[in-house]
Amino acid sequence: MSFGQQGGPQSQWDPWKPQSQQPWNNGGDSQTPDWAALAEASESRNKRRRLLFIGGGALATVGVAAAVAVAVVSANGGDEASNKPTAQLPATADIPSGSTGPAPSFEPTSAPPPLDPNDFIASAKKDTAPLSPATLFPGTQVTWSETVYKKGPTADAKDCSSAALKTLPKVLDANDCTRLMRVTYVKDGVAVTVGVAVFDTEAQATKARTQTDDKSIVKSLSGKGVKAFCNSAVCRSTRNSVGRYAYFTVAGFTSGKDVTEKDTKVFAAGDDLAEFTLYQIRRRGEAQASAAAQAG
Repeated sequence: MSFGQQGGPQSQWDPWKPQSQQPWNNGGDSQTPDWAALAEASESRNKRRRLLFIGGGALATVGVAAAVAVAVVSANGGDEASNKPTAQLPATADIPSGSTGPAPSFEPTSAPPPLDPNDFIASAKKDTAPLSPATLFPGTQVTWSETVYKKGPTADAKDCSSAALKTLPKVLDANDCTRLMRVTYVKDGVAVTVGVAVFDTEAQATKARTQTDDKSIVKSLSGKGVKAFCNSAVCRSTRNSVGRYAYFTVAGFTSGKDVTEKDTKVFAAGDDLAEFTLYQIRRRGEAQASAAAQAG
C-alpha cells in the first residue's frame, strides 16, 4: 500500500490560486520537478493572459467608439440653438473681436488751407512786395493773345488826379488814391496807355470803380518813340478793379485818327493789355501768398 506525502492526498496545483503546491514527479524519491507539468501550466497561464489582453482591447475599442459617438452627438445634436443654419447666426457686428483692449485712437490731423492770393492784394498791410511800373510791367515788350506789344514810356505819380482826365480825378481823390502808375504799349500804329490806381483797401478801389463813368479817362502817355495820341481824337477806354487796384486803359491811333466801332484792332489791343494788367496784379498776390506759405 502506497501513500502520498504526509498530510493527506496530494492537492492539484493551480497557478492562479495562492498557496497551491507545484506538482513534482511522484516517481521515486527524487525532488526533481515535473517539467512537463510546469510547461503545461505556463502555457495555460499565457493563454489566460492573451484572453485578458484581447478582452481588454475590445473594451477599450468600445470605449473609444462610445466617446466618438458622444462627441458627434454633441456637435450635431443637442438643443436647437447648437444646430442653427448660417442665416440664423449672429451678425458680424455681434461677434466679439479678438481684441482684448481698447482700439488705439489718433488725433485728427489736416493740412492747413492754402493761403488766398486775393488776401495779399486786398490791403496795403499785406501787400508789401516792391511795387513800381518796372515790377508790374517788366521787360521791353509783352506777348498776349499771340500778339507782341512793344513797351514805350512809363510814369509814376503820387498825385493821382494829375494823371487823369474829366471825371476820373474827382473819383480818385474822393477815395484816397495814393498812386497812379502808367505805361504805354504800341503795335502797328495803335498805342495803349494802361493806368493803375493804387488804394489802401479793396473797398476803396471797388467804390472808385463803381463811381466812374464813360468820361473817366486816364491820360495817355507818349514819349520814348511814341507819338502823342488821344489828346483830341476819339479813343476807346476801359475801367475795372481787382483787390486794392483800379486799372484803366485808353487806346487810339498814333496818327491822331478817331477810333470807330470798325477798328477792331484798337479794341483788341485795349482788351489784351487790360487782361495782361489783371494777370500781373493777380500774379503779384500769388507770389506773396507762396512766399508766406514757405516761410511758415
